[in-house]
Amino acid sequence: MPRDIPIGNGNIMIAFDRDYLLREFCFPHVGEENHTKGRPFRMGAWVDGSFSWIPNGWKVSTDYLDDTLATNVSLSNDKLKIRIVANDIVDFHENIYVKKLTVENLSDKTADIRIFIAQDFRISGNKIGDTAAFRPGNNCLVHYKGERYFLINIFANKKYGIDHFATGNKEVPGQEGTWKDAEDGILSGNLIAQGAVDSVTGIHLRIAAGEKETCYYWICAGKNWKEVSQLDEIVRKKKPENICRRTIDYWKLWADKENLNFRLLPAKIARLYRRSLLIARTQIDNCGSIIAANDSDVIHFNRDTYSYMWPRDASLAAYAFDMAGYPDISMRFFNLCAKIIEKDGYLQHKFTPTGMPGSSWHPWSRERKRQLPIQEDETALVLWSLWNHYKIYRDLEFIRPLYKPLIKNAADFLMNYRDNETRLPLPSYDLWEERHGVLTFTASTVYGGLVAAANFTGLFGETELSEEYLTGANELKEAMVKHLYLPEKKRFCRMISYGDGDKPEIDDTVDASLYGIFAFGVFPADDEKVSQTMRQVYEKLWCKTDVGGIARYENDQYYRITQSVPGNPWFVTTLWLAQYHIANSRTREDLGKAMAIMEWVSDHALPSGVLAEQVNPLDNSPLSVSPLTWSHATFVAVVQEYLNRLLEIEKCPACGHSNISKRRD
Repeated sequence: MPRDIPIGNGNIMIAFDRDYLLREFCFPHVGEENHTKGRPFRMGAWVDGSFSWIPNGWKVSTDYLDDTLATNVSLSNDKLKIRIVANDIVDFHENIYVKKLTVENLSDKTADIRIFIAQDFRISGNKIGDTAAFRPGNNCLVHYKGERYFLINIFANKKYGIDHFATGNKEVPGQEGTWKDAEDGILSGNLIAQGAVDSVTGIHLRIAAGEKETCYYWICAGKNWKEVSQLDEIVRKKKPENICRRTIDYWKLWADKENLNFRLLPAKIARLYRRSLLIARTQIDNCGSIIAANDSDVIHFNRDTYSYMWPRDASLAAYAFDMAGYPDISMRFFNLCAKIIEKDGYLQHKFTPTGMPGSSWHPWSRERKRQLPIQEDETALVLWSLWNHYKIYRDLEFIRPLYKPLIKNAADFLMNYRDNETRLPLPSYDLWEERHGVLTFTASTVYGGLVAAANFTGLFGETELSEEYLTGANELKEAMVKHLYLPEKKRFCRMISYGDGDKPEIDDTVDASLYGIFAFGVFPADDEKVSQTMRQVYEKLWCKTDVGGIARYENDQYYRITQSVPGNPWFVTTLWLAQYHIANSRTREDLGKAMAIMEWVSDHALPSGVLAEQVNPLDNSPLSVSPLTWSHATFVAVVQEYLNRLLEIEKCPACGHSNISKRRD
């Protein structure tokens, strides 16, 4: 089930599913550790003797308050005759999660309404050895294990503290979970439980007909009791409504800090742009890791998660954030890359949120011969993205400490990791992590990385080294035309690989990643080889259903729904086509093709604005993980590229100034 509305602050990441069940609670790093393991924190209501857990019998609408990381959820129950509006935030500064509940009595008489919220922590990802207890000093509940503490508290009926609660055991014979205790409207008040435990809080309200009451619930996260009790004191002193207000104000300012001229875009594109910035930010850890996705449901597919940093996805996200005017995000990422790059100059397959090597299925040997279990594009794209960062911000003092350990180290690896005869990169794994060989996409990124290295070394006065890197890039470009281009098909192949013989095996599958031939500077977008390749990408990979969109490649089996299309449409691959149209545009009318794709993305997002990895080609339901950081970052990049190209097109030929402004007056 997709995670419709993630929120966070770079230390905490919380995500709800489409039924408004809290499913993910990561702390102290985004993606590490997940203290729910995807199991739900339930919420329900008891009204005058009748009880219902959400979503059973409820109408649920999930969204955000515009331009914020504050949820805006509507919950109504015709049988209970109540309506609840929920606003959830994670404080932008402190590790505090706050839920504001506005409860409305829709009946024609005064009602006894009791709201119940169940906490189902699996601290550090498992349910062994947890404790749930009531602490009378703060009148709160606390769940803890080791260095992870979670304090739960309430403000209701004009006072602080929990009056109604229960703790107990769960998922053992005869004890399904303490949350069941809420269904009669009365909690047992059990003070403490250990082992596999959960807890429930109750908020009792008496609301007149047609009236509303507002109450607050919060969780403070920390390493010990002292830390979380101090955070609880902050909520009490500042007041929970002010914690909510300051966080809403912060994200409104953050989302619009660049003062973009959104009048240049349709309203729904401008809205999704700001929403994409915010949603992508929830998936980024403050230590610099840009995490692919945090959706525990994928565990049931392959027994692992997407809660890792892939340097490729992260580099392209850093590129988008740099273009959008958020260099602090990319700078932390580049600093992290300098710390985790191998001494031989390459980056490993993927990393945990704290920068440790992640799980991998790439072996260290192939046919009993040693190989590097890498995707070389992940190393190359860091250099390419870093040069883009420097072009925008010219922050030489930031680049200087990265010059030797990251830039030159990675560039030397790219130069040396080549076939001496063909001058192509040596085989590595593809960006889809499914095959091993010499990929057109990988070769394109290596070209971009070497040109970036040549630019940096020229900048630092190492002229000969700069020329060496540039020569390597040009040799690679020539080799791509010689070995990867298919003249008879008028396009590039996906890959060549080497079996037992000397002659390479050609994989001529049409793959959306062929967009790399222009995206990283190998060829201009109007080159005939590019235009013919991208034409065939569209013709072969566009899903001819009511949903549409571009599949990854011909006969893609990943989460495949139907054989009637080449594969499921992905947001990223569809947006790559928009990037091609932008790069190839000469007039404002030409940009219309890119705008049509941006509108397609907006029309196929979830109502909350969340973009999954891929969608069902028959009914547009999200597939795989949701949200995918790469999807949102690519949308941000496309909007920025569109605006930049529009400004170029609108330049006055006489004075060189654009007739329009990218920023509001």
